[in-house]
Amino acid sequence: MKAYHPIKSIHRIILLLCGIALLAVIFLPIWRIELDAAQYPEGLALHIYSYKLDGQVEIINGLNHYIGMKTLHADDFVEFTVLPYIIGIYALTFIVVGLLARRKWMYILLGAFLLFGIVAMVDFWFWEYDYGHNLSDDAPIKVPGMAYQPPLIGYKQLLNFGAYSIPDIGGWIVFTCGVLLLYCAYREWRLSTNRG
Repeated sequence: MKAYHPIKSIHRIILLLCGIALLAVIFLPIWRIELDAAQYPEGLALHIYSYKLDGQVEIINGLNHYIGMKTLHADDFVEFTVLPYIIGIYALTFIVVGLLARRKWMYILLGAFLLFGIVAMVDFWFWEYDYGHNLSDDAPIKVPGMAYQPPLIGYKQLLNFGAYSIPDIGGWIVFTCGVLLLYCAYREWRLSTNRG
C-alpha cells in the first residue's frame, strides 16, 4: 500500500492564505477599463467587481450612446449573480485543501482554477466583443468599418479615446493565488518524484 505523505506545512499555509485572500476578492474590484482623452484629462474609469459595475458608469454610458454602444447595467450580466458564489466556492476549496493536506486534491484544484481563469477571460472577451461590435443603427456618430471593442488586456486607441484594460486589485489577487497554487503543486510533485 502506498504511504500517505501530507503536503508540506508551508504549502498548506499558502493555500489557507490564498483562500482567505479570495474571500476578499468578492468585495474588491477585479478589473478596470480606463479611458483617456483630451476632453477628460483626469480620465474615466470603469471598475468591474464580482457583483457590480462602479466608477464613472453614467458618463461612459453617455459617451457610448453617441457611437451606438449599448448602455452598461449590472442587471444585464448573469455573471454578476453567479461570480461571487464561484469565487466563494474556490476560496473555501483552497481552505479545505489546505486543511486536508492531500496532494491529489491540490492537483484537482489547480486544474479547476486554471479552467476557471480561462473561461472567465473568454467570457470577458465575448462581453467586450458584443458591446464593441453590436452597435445601434441610430447612433449619431458612425464610422464605417469601425468597432469599439476595448482590449482584453493592454491598450487600444478607439477614435479619440485611449482605452486601457487591466486587472484591478482583486484581479491581481486571483492571479497571485493561481501562481502560488501552481508553485505549491510543482514543489509537491517534485517532492513526490524524489520520494519514488
